[in-house]
Amino acid sequence: MNEQKFIPLSDYKEYPPEEMVKRSKEFYENIKRRRTVRHFSDKPVPEEVIENCLLAAGTSPSGANLQPWHFVVVTDEKIKKEIRLGAEKEENEFYSKRAPKEWLDALKPLGTNELKPFLEKAPCLIAVFSKSYDVLPNGEKVKQYYPLESVGIACGILITAIHNVGLVSLTHTPSPMNFLNKILGRPSNERPFLLLVVGYPAKNAKVPDISRKVLEDYVSYK
Repeated sequence: MNEQKFIPLSDYKEYPPEEMVKRSKEFYENIKRRRTVRHFSDKPVPEEVIENCLLAAGTSPSGANLQPWHFVVVTDEKIKKEIRLGAEKEENEFYSKRAPKEWLDALKPLGTNELKPFLEKAPCLIAVFSKSYDVLPNGEKVKQYYPLESVGIACGILITAIHNVGLVSLTHTPSPMNFLNKILGRPSNERPFLLLVVGYPAKNAKVPDISRKVLEDYVSYK
């Protein structure tokens, strides 16, 4: 096994405490405006913007630096329609048969149902896959470590990057999502993690009137 090469941490930048406070407040003021949106415009999104957001996601930490993610960017109208049909089929099963009453009651204030028109309306879908193992060119399998945690962190960075450029997104997770493998031609070692809907909000877009927990409700200090 080759020994890992280490290099100096040359890109690190330290800020004075007062600058750290300023930057942390500015980031919070920006990110707290992020909302999950279900009403999208069909206005196209610049391809370079999506690529740069995906580059940001690719900087995410991962178990053993194996980077167990794969992102499929979908803008083709026919494929988006296929994805909508597949998602609505599973969502219909969920809302009519599989979901317990408690779950449906929790979702009711958000106004969600089995219909997902945003999967066709939005200009861009990003299907995110998590690899349980990777396959080398010689056919050798390489196990992935903490793939779900790693892909989850990458998605968090991606969602933040999308918000940062002035776009909106929706994390969509129909269950099960195996239809994505078939539609997008992904191999069996990749498991759908989520479907990220990306674009501009519709002019008449509305979002639920919700509140977020205060810091004391989700943070403790020892």
